[in-house]
Amino acid sequence: MGNDGRILNTDSRCVALLRGVNVGGRQRVPMADLRALLAGLGAVEVRTLLNSGNAVFGAAAGAPARSAAKIEGAIRQQLGLDVPVIVKSAQQFAAIVDGNALASAVVDPSRLLVVFAPDAPAIESLSVLTLLLAPDERFHLTGHAAYLLCSAGILQSKAAQALLGKVGRLCTTRNWGTVHKLAGLLGDRQA
Repeated sequence: MGNDGRILNTDSRCVALLRGVNVGGRQRVPMADLRALLAGLGAVEVRTLLNSGNAVFGAAAGAPARSAAKIEGAIRQQLGLDVPVIVKSAQQFAAIVDGNALASAVVDPSRLLVVFAPDAPAIESLSVLTLLLAPDERFHLTGHAAYLLCSAGILQSKAAQALLGKVGRLCTTRNWGTVHKLAGLLGDRQA
């Protein structure tokens, strides 16, 4: 991060994950606006995925938490929205992908939620979800992320509904398919 608060141009890649945007017509953040906002903060090679607040960009090494705060502030100032943002470095994101102990059990990637949090205490607070698991569901918690496999579907899962509600208010989730697409973007630089 430069002295002017801009995200610096380096070889370090990051993923920004916005919570609760473009869902049910609430908190509208067009992806073109998100790309422009990130570029205005000094991010380079900005690419977005889907319409749900996923971006991959080049940023200052070692600055994911500061980048998240800058992005949140810019969204508040420029778009008038309070949107929680979680930023993970490429290395952190890879560790989250590699740490998925439930990956081999996935039949439908849309039924596996990966939970991203700003810090370890936010992840640890999710341990209460184990009390809501159905017999066919599995939950795995690590120091970096959490993983919830909902065999019957996310909409039928009490644990998933709690995660998407108050229990997971500090976190954001992406399904396993989206996580893999983001990982692909991290490894694929624009020409």
